[in-house]
Amino acid sequence: MTAAATPSTRTVPDSTAPPMRGPHHFVGVAGMGMAPLARYLAAAGVAVSGEDDSLSGEAAGELAAAGVRVLPPGVLPAEAERVVFSSAVRPDHPTLRAAEAAGLAVLRRGELLAALARRHRFIAVAGSHGKTSTCALLIHLLDELKVPFGYILGGRFRDPFRAPGRLAEEGGWLLAEVDESDGTIGGFRPEITVLVNVDWDHSDRYPTREAAETAFAELLARTSGTAVVNAECEATARLLSRAGSTRVIRFGSGGEVTVEDRRDEPDGQALRMQTPLGRPEFFLPLRGGFNALNAAAALAAALRLANALPPAAAWKAFPGVHRRQALLHAGPGPLVMEDYAHHPGEIEALLESLAVDRASRLVVVFQPHRHSRTERFAAGFAAALANVGPLILMPVYGAGEPVPPSGGFGTLRKELERARAGRPFLVAEDSTTARNHLRNTTGEGDRILFLGAGDIAETARAFVAELRARFAGGDGAAAPELSAGADFREREPLGPKTTLKVGGPARFYAEPAHAGDLASLLRWAAGYGLPVHLLGRGSNLLVPDDGIDGLVVRLARPWWTRLVEMPRGRLWAGAGVRLVKLAGSACLQGWGGYEFLEGIPGTVGGALKMNAGAMGGWIFDLVEEVHVMTPAGAVRVLPRERIHFGYRHCLELGESIALGAVLGRPPRETPERIRSVLRDYQRRRRETQPREPSAGCIFKNPPGDSAGRLIDELGLKGERIGDAEVSRVHGNFIVNRGRATSAEVVALVRRIREQVRDRRGIELEPEVLLYGREWKEELEK
Repeated sequence: MTAAATPSTRTVPDSTAPPMRGPHHFVGVAGMGMAPLARYLAAAGVAVSGEDDSLSGEAAGELAAAGVRVLPPGVLPAEAERVVFSSAVRPDHPTLRAAEAAGLAVLRRGELLAALARRHRFIAVAGSHGKTSTCALLIHLLDELKVPFGYILGGRFRDPFRAPGRLAEEGGWLLAEVDESDGTIGGFRPEITVLVNVDWDHSDRYPTREAAETAFAELLARTSGTAVVNAECEATARLLSRAGSTRVIRFGSGGEVTVEDRRDEPDGQALRMQTPLGRPEFFLPLRGGFNALNAAAALAAALRLANALPPAAAWKAFPGVHRRQALLHAGPGPLVMEDYAHHPGEIEALLESLAVDRASRLVVVFQPHRHSRTERFAAGFAAALANVGPLILMPVYGAGEPVPPSGGFGTLRKELERARAGRPFLVAEDSTTARNHLRNTTGEGDRILFLGAGDIAETARAFVAELRARFAGGDGAAAPELSAGADFREREPLGPKTTLKVGGPARFYAEPAHAGDLASLLRWAAGYGLPVHLLGRGSNLLVPDDGIDGLVVRLARPWWTRLVEMPRGRLWAGAGVRLVKLAGSACLQGWGGYEFLEGIPGTVGGALKMNAGAMGGWIFDLVEEVHVMTPAGAVRVLPRERIHFGYRHCLELGESIALGAVLGRPPRETPERIRSVLRDYQRRRRETQPREPSAGCIFKNPPGDSAGRLIDELGLKGERIGDAEVSRVHGNFIVNRGRATSAEVVALVRRIREQVRDRRGIELEPEVLLYGREWKEELEK
């Protein structure tokens, strides 16, 4: 074979393929395959937005920096023309339903990638295992060899300055992974296919091994130029008879590019390859014979494209791929690693590569990925994990799959009990349980491996943060990992952040940049047993003088303050949107019904929690649905009919946190009429409410009466304790005359209640929240 042989057939890019124009919205945008594709389109000048139910702070920050507008789950922008979704998104996802109702084009990730590929000379990296590592190696080598090409990696390089995608010239080479899991592999017609290996996986789509092999055989048959295939894979050999006229280059034993010698070293392996152009020797910073074969695949493809060998230094400089044999913590304490392996074959190969270091104990934390895979391959997983030392088994990461009736996790647990023959393992119900067990049972000299393709990476990083805090001599409360746009502080004064201007500091204070950061904060707080308190504009609450022993979260960053027009005349209002801004925007658009919000000194999130109202209007008069985050960090969409709200309360927001709301558009009014109503409301507020710092109405109105009227009738206006005074303008306000303390406000509340109870027989209930505490405790003192 001549390495630079010209293929017998060259793919002519399809000029009729649909151009990637018009706004695209990605559902599941933070996924390993979705984020690079979204960033690629954004770099091409396409308007891209996206959402994800499991958005990490790190991923959201990278997407935003790449020009992708990250929106809350369920928020479909009105301008979107195409909606792209990942295989982890269920068909009944609210955004997909909204897109279909609006008549938008809805595409799977692979369908969009296939459309892009048709505009280029396409190089596909396919196979059951090792696609991302092989694709990343090939990208790295082609760059070193100065080959002009674009690429879309199905993951992220460890080097934060190396993007997971680069634009291809129109009609030029485009390199990308082709995923078989959702069946979209059938839409690709590559000029070059690199088939790393073939195994049975994704049993939900391919019920038999033969069905899985057929998908790859058909890809080879559609490959117009060259197929680079694994000579050591028996399944691949069976497929070659169906490859048509495609030119074949084999790698591995018996192929044109072979691994002639391999020697394990602490940080990787030394390799010598046999190729048509020579016998290069180099160091690969990845362990395992499977990665040696991945390197051979990448080298064979590079030779086909460049007809030259990359220098040895290029191999050694390979930055690696995120979550592939990644070292997270080298000490002090245990060494911590993570890997993406999630198939029995991958786990077996990885553990074999780690077995060369027998001087230390290996502790494995495994999170199965997908219920269907867990059920189908339970025996294989058990065999792969039978002989590891301490094992922690975490719940299945479903990736959008429903739990099967037979229960894949239970099957795996039984198979593990059988395979481990009495050697115990821990079933951890959540991340906190796993981390606590590791903290109590591991130490210097141990190696801990976090294994899986789900959100186990967050567990790993949380554990590492705790380790570093402990060995740094801290109290164990390591700062959470947040995106660059977030803020985290300790002992942050809260008084200046409230409208009453009183109160002490928060032990921990955070401003998350987006929902991913908020989820990270909630999990972090749960790990330390810290209560979480939301702070909006600081109205309608009283902070104790000694502050808050917990985490205070304020949703004030730009992501939280967005107003987004949605299809069918609806409006998304983030939890951090100020109510006065919402009222003003509605006025400019000619939307009536929002005027009553103008004078309420709060945010949408706080208004939803308290069902804020004024001038006869209530926030839930406008609400169609509320998007919330549970204490566990899960996102839920609650339609109005499922929400229990009433006077100054919303049951569902007692525990969960409002991310924002979808608001309906009332009948259109003229801006002039709305401005007239706003001016009238403003005049009435100026005449009836104090100008000094206050928390708003201090008491709830008793049934059929007015708290302000009762206080005025009893001559309590002007009543004062220290600098806390009952307003002389409105009796239901307590104002700060300068240096009031929280204790003085509480004492004044107690005095007013006693007077009204003793003289009118009415028990006034505070409307203002006693932040972090219960009024009952204070009022009974």
